[in-house]
Amino acid sequence: MTWLVTGGAGYIGSHVVAALQDAQMGPVVIDDLSSGFRRFVPAEVPLVEASLLDRGAVERALREHEVEGVIHLAGFKYAGVSVQRPLHTYAQNVQATATLLEAMLATEVTSLVFSSSAATFGTPDVDLVTEETPTNPESPYGESKLIGEWLIKDVARAHGLRHTSLRYFNVVGSGTPALYDTSPHNLFPLVFDALAHGRTPRINGDDYATPDGTCVRDYVHVADLALAHVVAARRLAAGETLEPVYNLGSGDGASVRQIMDTIREVTGIDFTPEIHPRRPGDPARIVATGELAARDLEWRMRHDLRAMVSTAWEARQQAGADYPV
Repeated sequence: MTWLVTGGAGYIGSHVVAALQDAQMGPVVIDDLSSGFRRFVPAEVPLVEASLLDRGAVERALREHEVEGVIHLAGFKYAGVSVQRPLHTYAQNVQATATLLEAMLATEVTSLVFSSSAATFGTPDVDLVTEETPTNPESPYGESKLIGEWLIKDVARAHGLRHTSLRYFNVVGSGTPALYDTSPHNLFPLVFDALAHGRTPRINGDDYATPDGTCVRDYVHVADLALAHVVAARRLAAGETLEPVYNLGSGDGASVRQIMDTIREVTGIDFTPEIHPRRPGDPARIVATGELAARDLEWRMRHDLRAMVSTAWEARQQAGADYPV
């Protein structure tokens, strides 16, 4: 029996595939390669190049590979861009999830781990986000992820699907130098790209009500995140019941200035970040607790901030000319 990883050729998905291999839970990848990379999928792992909107292709993948459960990471993940592309976002994140669920029901696949997002919370007015914090998404991306959670819960209620949804914030680092974050919008790639091209990294706002005046965000290492997905999959496969939603948070967070200081130390490149005005809508602090996930999913922070930066930088350096710019 195998586990299907949707979006398994992407940054997070490829780390989940590696963790499944380590756990001897044979992964199969389905990915349309719109933002993933064939080279991120190990040669021994089957890769189905198809869109989740193609129900026939999804059903064939589930049947031919005797899939036991699905870890669903595929989607359009750019919250800012989703404001300009709402229809595309809803097609990729809502319609595709509905099609996946239809295919799972048709093939009697009954376990699902869903990659949700902290974007479902919007801008929370609490210092520490819990699973009970009200959801108030502020972008089509955040809305689409919340709708995905609702769809899954409704199907579970009607058809007995075993499931859980994992919400996380800023995913960074690398579990192996062959895999790296390719997003053009995330902080680490933005800073690395600036340094690689002789530009000075920037901080948007240094006058927030935080210890050093810069925004505080919750950063978690991608390898730790991948392990939580595998534990969730293993428990669902064993017929165990999990909570409908878990936050994968550090409970602490780090400021943008701390990130910049750590990058300077790790890379050995001396720079002083440029200070730019605040971006509209950026909250001072967003940090989540991971206590519930620690109880049920073996969740813990195995990597400190320096390890997050150093593993990401090593992967960036090894990628060289292959790194997307």
